[in-house]
Amino acid sequence: MSELSLWLLFLAVGCVTFALRLSFIQFYGRLRVPSGLQRALHYVPSSVLAALVLPAVIYGGAAAPYSLENPRIWAALVAALVAWKSRNILFTLVAGMGTLWTLQYLA
Repeated sequence: MSELSLWLLFLAVGCVTFALRLSFIQFYGRLRVPSGLQRALHYVPSSVLAALVLPAVIYGGAAAPYSLENPRIWAALVAALVAWKSRNILFTLVAGMGTLWTLQYLA
């Protein structure tokens, strides 16, 4: 592949990406989204966050993955419980990080 065709490919991919993102912004109030799709889209941010966080929790520690010796798993469980009960982001962060730091200090 020549250098010119590579740059043209980059330009084409950039234009398509820009057009896709612009279309959602441009047509946002003009198109009617079905209620089922709208309810499903409501869960996209939390599912993306879970997909980003879960590998770091499972594989991020020095302990073996899926091991109960991994303090990140315990901290994530505590944070999930606090988030479920309190529905407060600050409490969730403090509980999760506090648990992780405490378990790492004790280990």
